[in-house]
Amino acid sequence: MVCLRLPLLLVSVLLFAGSVAQQTQSNISLGSSRTPHGQNSSWLSNSGLFAFGFYKHGDGFSVGIFMAGIPQKTVVWTANRDSSPVTTNATLQFTSEGRFVLQPTTGEVQYIGNINQPASSASMLNSGNLVLYSSNGTTVWESFNNPTNTLLPTQRLQAGNELVSSASESDHSSGLFLLEMQGDGNLVQYPSKTLVTRATSDAYYASNTFFAGDNVSLVFDANIYLYLLKSTGVNVMNITDRQYLIEDGIYLMRIDVDGIFRLYSYSRRSSNSTWLIEWSSSNDKCSPRGLCGFNMYCVLNDQEAVCKCLQGFDFVKKGNWSSGCERNFVANSCKDESSSLANNIEEVPNTSWVVAYPYSIQQVQGKEGCMQACSVDCNCEAAFYKDGECRKQRLPLQYGRRSQDDMDITLIKVYASTPHAEPCVPKESEERICKDILVISISLLSLGFVMLVISVVVLWRRNFYAYKKVNQRCQVVESTGNEVNIRSFTYEELEIMTDGFKEEIGKGSFGTVYKGTILNSQMEVAVKKLEKLLEDGERSFRTR
Repeated sequence: MVCLRLPLLLVSVLLFAGSVAQQTQSNISLGSSRTPHGQNSSWLSNSGLFAFGFYKHGDGFSVGIFMAGIPQKTVVWTANRDSSPVTTNATLQFTSEGRFVLQPTTGEVQYIGNINQPASSASMLNSGNLVLYSSNGTTVWESFNNPTNTLLPTQRLQAGNELVSSASESDHSSGLFLLEMQGDGNLVQYPSKTLVTRATSDAYYASNTFFAGDNVSLVFDANIYLYLLKSTGVNVMNITDRQYLIEDGIYLMRIDVDGIFRLYSYSRRSSNSTWLIEWSSSNDKCSPRGLCGFNMYCVLNDQEAVCKCLQGFDFVKKGNWSSGCERNFVANSCKDESSSLANNIEEVPNTSWVVAYPYSIQQVQGKEGCMQACSVDCNCEAAFYKDGECRKQRLPLQYGRRSQDDMDITLIKVYASTPHAEPCVPKESEERICKDILVISISLLSLGFVMLVISVVVLWRRNFYAYKKVNQRCQVVESTGNEVNIRSFTYEELEIMTDGFKEEIGKGSFGTVYKGTILNSQMEVAVKKLEKLLEDGERSFRTR
């Protein structure tokens, strides 16, 4: 490694820039205040580029430092960034005790900055640094030493400090990712919601300068270089490899919402200028770990990152990638023979995961052997197969990434419902609900059976009495006086009864009615002769 000492000329330039900043500061006097509405909402730097005060945040306002001198107002620092926005009736005051105090209309008073001693004055510098001074001119507190997600030229990220991404482009509260200048000299990126003791497996960017020791800073100098510098003035490593100066340009370095930190430039020579990316820590938007939550994998779609659930899983919170995915059902124990769920093993192609340790490693015969080993193991939810080795895993899986160049074989246990009814297997918090559903189901089943029995009885009785009534009406008496049940007659018999349908006595539905007498009897009858053998006509005839 070649260690380069920072040139004396550059040191002189930085010191000169600092002295100029002090001379061009915008003084903030004790007792002055600002409100969110109107023109008097912030304190401007002398250049007019930077402002400290209220900026729009959702339906309310937050307090911070932003670039007011360009059309695209850009927030570079936020005070108490995870506090709720305030209303238009709030007041920001530099009190007589020498502290910035935010007084919302409701809730507790918020203090800006962790100040150990009262300040007698404050300044919004042209560099974008908010500084509080004591009566003898020494610095009491400055925003440059307490960054949020952005570095400005001449600013440093000191050892032990970190940048944390914003929640979204419009919400500057803490987001998912951080860039930490570690005490061992290593500049590392992590998901922000990992444990306090971060594992190497959580990191997705590192300068690999852990050999440099303590008191190493990330410097963003006036010449728009990013590098790591020891307190002794020794250059440890260049992060960027060239100068990015443009005419009449302004610059910032930021860890973005997507977890990648980038160097931006903005030209003030054009009225329709926009922020341009000059350098980024990665061009792969799936590289930040934690973008996709548990049991999800990241895939690039037109170079944009998309997070997808594993097969058989659904979002914990729909549309919220960081919340991860969970199985779309609650399964019984795989040892329960009455379970209505069966499992099979599905291959997840070209997808790798970052996991701690497998609970079991065994040698198998091919990928199929690993599938079988996981299928019969109640504890196995996933397995990774490579070169005859099957590494069994429990859920959740973490930091999934799909790439066509990735030849890793991931196997996931997927459950499928059998034709049997799915059992009610509650989580502890759902036990009472599940029991209620079971009771209701049994009650409805019993009620249904009772209603079925009642319906059958009612229909039987109705049909029985209707038949009996018709039978009584249609009984005929033969000459012997004995009752006989209703019977059918042939066409020839009816023709004889009516003497060839001779005497017409009226018209009926779908036919003519003729007078006749029952064979071997003097009993007169009426016979309807259907003229159109239609289904409706026959039905009408039978009902009369």
